Amino acid sequence: MEVIAIIVAILLMLVGLAGSLLPIVPGIPVIFVAYLGYGFYSGWASYGLGTMVIVGAVVALSVVLDQLASMMGAKKFGGGKAGMIGAIVGAILGAIFFNLPGLIIGTFGGAAVFELIFAKRDLNDALKAGLGALLGFLASTLFKFMVAVILIIFFIILIV
Repeated sequence: MEVIAIIVAILLMLVGLAGSLLPIVPGIPVIFVAYLGYGFYSGWASYGLGTMVIVGAVVALSVVLDQLASMMGAKKFGGGKAGMIGAIVGAILGAIFFNLPGLIIGTFGGAAVFELIFAKRDLNDALKAGLGALLGFLASTLFKFMVAVILIIFFIILIV
C-alpha cells in the first residue's frame, strides 16, 4: 500500500507540474495537496509539521510572486488594469482553443487588445503593454515550473 500512496502522490505532483505551465490548474497548490495527502496517509513518517510549514510558506510565496510578476511585467511596459485583465482573458481563451501557442499569443494579444479598446491607448503603447504582460507571464511561468520541480525533488528526497 505504501508504494501505491507514493505513486498517487507523485502522479498528483506531476499534475501540479503541468499546472505550473498552464493557467487552468493551480500547479504549486496541487503539489502541496500531494504533500498533505501523503503525510496524512503515512502518519507523517517521512516528514512532519516543520516540513509542512516550510513547504506551505514556499507555496504561499510562489502564489504571491506569480501574481506580482505578471502585474509588474504589464505595468513596467506601460499597461494598466485593462491590459492585465486582457492578458488573463486572452491566456485562458488561447489555451482553450489553441493549447500552448494560444496561451502565449492570447496573453500578448489579450493585453494589447484590452489596452486598445478599454484603456484607449494608441497602438504602440498597447503593443508595449502586451509585450510586458507576455514577459511577465513567461517569467512567472518559469518561476512556478522551477519551484514545482524543486518541491517534487524535495519530496522524493524526503521519502527515500
